[in-house]
Amino acid sequence: MRILVCTLILLAGGAESLDAQALRFVRARGDRLMDGENELRFVSFNIPNLAYIEDDHRFEQVNPFRVADEFEIRDALETIRQMGGRVTRMYVPSVRKAGDDTSVVRHVLAPGVFNEEAFRAYDRILQVANEKGVRVIIPLVDNWWWWGGPAEYAAFRGKSKEEFWTDSLLIADFKKTVTYLITRVNTITGVAFRNDPAILGWETGNELDCPYSWTREIAATIRSLDTNHLVIEGTNRREISDDALNDPNIDVLSTHTYAPAPQAIGAITAARARARGRKPYVVGEFGYIPTAGMREVIDTAIASGISGIMVWSLRTHNRDGGFYYHQNAYRWPGFPSGAAWDEEAVTALFREEAAAINRTAPQPVQAPETPALLPVASPYTISWKGSTGASSYLIERKSDDDLFWTVISTDATDAAIGYRPLYDDTTAEPGVRYAYRLRARNGAGYSALSDASAPAAAEGRLLVDELGDRTRWFRATEGIAFVPVRDVARAKEDRGRIQGGKGDFIEYSLPGALMSLRVDLFATGPGADTALGFLAGALADSLAPLAVTRQVFAPLPNAYGAYTAVRYTATGAPPGSRFFRIDTTPDCQIARVEITYR
Repeated sequence: MRILVCTLILLAGGAESLDAQALRFVRARGDRLMDGENELRFVSFNIPNLAYIEDDHRFEQVNPFRVADEFEIRDALETIRQMGGRVTRMYVPSVRKAGDDTSVVRHVLAPGVFNEEAFRAYDRILQVANEKGVRVIIPLVDNWWWWGGPAEYAAFRGKSKEEFWTDSLLIADFKKTVTYLITRVNTITGVAFRNDPAILGWETGNELDCPYSWTREIAATIRSLDTNHLVIEGTNRREISDDALNDPNIDVLSTHTYAPAPQAIGAITAARARARGRKPYVVGEFGYIPTAGMREVIDTAIASGISGIMVWSLRTHNRDGGFYYHQNAYRWPGFPSGAAWDEEAVTALFREEAAAINRTAPQPVQAPETPALLPVASPYTISWKGSTGASSYLIERKSDDDLFWTVISTDATDAAIGYRPLYDDTTAEPGVRYAYRLRARNGAGYSALSDASAPAAAEGRLLVDELGDRTRWFRATEGIAFVPVRDVARAKEDRGRIQGGKGDFIEYSLPGALMSLRVDLFATGPGADTALGFLAGALADSLAPLAVTRQVFAPLPNAYGAYTAVRYTATGAPPGSRFFRIDTTPDCQIARVEITYR
């Protein structure tokens, strides 16, 4: 890890170059945002994971944080471009917490000490944003504890969160971060951030609950460092203050509005009335309401003349295949698996409204770019880097002995299961080597074919149960129940889980002899899983205990109260075993079952 110690010495602009300078700096003119002589207005999404991923929920991963890579950044900004959003808002630089594990990546490591490798994601964001014609709002600090903020800055000096807003030393520490970010020179383009038009503006923070004296001082600091970009107030207030209206260093006013449509509309129209004729106003966040209510809110916002409105939030493709998940976040272009939060309708609505606010029609949908297969170790573990805007995929297969490729799926999806292999080829013959390739598809057509994978073979056949329904069970007791999705943040966003009490079980019947198995589960209390039973045998009612290996993936301390992930594996089933049973225990949620048989 390269560590850069920041000083308050302002960097000279120096020689800079940008291959394609299509964007211009946005200015405030009265209560409008201006892109040259054209007004800039937008309907779009917040992308919290644009630079920093908090949702790396692979089962064996105990640290959910990592830096977004180029594929993920390009996918995110291409999503905004395809939806016509024009602007997106990211989240804040993270701050090291006391007791952080060494594996946890943070941006701010100590006062004036920064993680250079983590900030390089910002460099890539601005490079790609210029290419895509998308502007980015960058908040500077979070009011909340999720990634670290005032409490963590204060802890560096042994002080309290409340002192962050008034203590001169803590304010000076934070100004080091502000200076570092604004004067940073992009390692990819050579352009200083303060000279890059892909930044719409610097937001003082996210939902800050602070005295205005702090905002006034930070806004003045931003303006002293950067006269090219807008300064946006990042308050947690639900109304526009006189202080912000009268502050010459605040260019744009913003509120976050989480309420049913009638209340949200009332709050937005009141804020717009306060700002009218004086400063541009944007709704930085809103959401968690029915789709019809979203339409009402957005239509009101457009009619009122406000500059922009953004919903919370969008999650994009994962470098390891599929998407990142964070409760009911949206994915583009929307999928049946997001029906619980009306994902397909909401994403279509935002594309429609993003055009309406600019009095245009949505741009025609284009066929997706070519997806990239990830290494295929087995016909049962096929995954790929998804194509932005793809609704499904066509998969082809060819064995070593085949002359031609065969289509094995016309509607494979990368949006049904998170953090697991996306497709298992259940028709593959054990011991036969197969290569795979695929195309992405949407309403405009197909992509080009991906490169083919290296040939791979499976030792046996595989039964995979994601515990979304009962279809793979031979039998189960009445006490087995599906776990409601309300606690997905604690269970690695796993939406298919079952639990039962003492004396309950699920049982599988196999077409062949059991070779090996793997069971993934979540223990909701210390040692809650240790009384589980794993049994196998040739007859359904005559089963013997299996010797299993237990692996525990205890989560690092986190704000969500994550459950402990536990994996059981076994290989030594009695000869001829064709039945497998799991005896459940309370406070234990079974998440996935894999059984290999021949």
